[in-house]
Amino acid sequence: MISKERIQEIREYLEAAQNPIFFFDNDADGLCSFLLLRKFCGKGKGVCIKGELSEDYFRKIEEFKSDYVFILDKALVSKDFYLRVHERNLPIICIDHHNYEESDIPEFVHYYNPLENGLSVPVTDVCYDISKQKEDLWIAVVGCIGDRFVPPFYEEFENRYPDLSCKYADAFDLRYKAKVGEIVKIFNFALKDKITNVISMLKFLINVRSPYEIFEENSKNYAMHKRFNFINNKYTLLLKKAIEKDRINEKVLFFRYSGDMSISSDLSDELSYILSEKLIVVAYVKDSFANISIRGKNARKFFEEATKELEGVGGGGHDCSVGVRMNAKFLDDFEKNLKAIAQR
Repeated sequence: MISKERIQEIREYLEAAQNPIFFFDNDADGLCSFLLLRKFCGKGKGVCIKGELSEDYFRKIEEFKSDYVFILDKALVSKDFYLRVHERNLPIICIDHHNYEESDIPEFVHYYNPLENGLSVPVTDVCYDISKQKEDLWIAVVGCIGDRFVPPFYEEFENRYPDLSCKYADAFDLRYKAKVGEIVKIFNFALKDKITNVISMLKFLINVRSPYEIFEENSKNYAMHKRFNFINNKYTLLLKKAIEKDRINEKVLFFRYSGDMSISSDLSDELSYILSEKLIVVAYVKDSFANISIRGKNARKFFEEATKELEGVGGGGHDCSVGVRMNAKFLDDFEKNLKAIAQR
């Protein structure tokens, strides 16, 4: 975990900010991290980011007239973005938990990562350590479960909301068997919507005081539920197709699909729960590119070895969870390389 002294530093930045902006990753961990800090300081705007936090997003800082910039759960931040913000002399506070190189973090960025102390925990866990607001305990749990982590305060949540929990061995049991896991799914899918609806959801969630309000569909969260139901129908069909593609004797499940949206991360997570002994690869192909999610033991190591001879491949993440982008023409080679490596 991040030291008490450095946690206090972040609190002081939040208290000093008059109009902060929070850029966060488009999943439950990123969203819940934002909600915890926004509720703690009671001010600021949230902007959900898919992919890289590029220089293009600087316009949001100007639009909101922000005086502090917080970046939550983003592994990919362009140096041009950092420089544009620094040129305006605005403080940048980055809280992340992905693997990183110190050389990639400019000296003027206030960077916080639990990996500094050798710990791998979600950003939500760090943000709850900052806020410590008991009424937001459920938000912290949702974000942590969404990132496959059972936090040390889960027992407190379970005692308070026993009907949202279940018997579990790990976080994936909670995500796919318990009611609290349904909230993770609602958040992940509702974030994949047009900006106006995401903004509407953020306004609703900032004022929510109980997890039960998430399940109660009303005029304030109608768009959130509508989007969730729409994506969930497609998701269920793709999950079924992927499972049907599984071969008992193969160590790798390599599943490709296309369409109007990418839900590779969600699919690969659940497939890795159902087929826990396999390396899971889910590739979303659109036009000439493929966005790929890899889950399983040594996922990062296998990805790096399988792509070392391929051009223009980008990716990163954790040892057992990796996101990749490559030209779709390399998919066949990538699949062949990966299966050969996994069979060793």
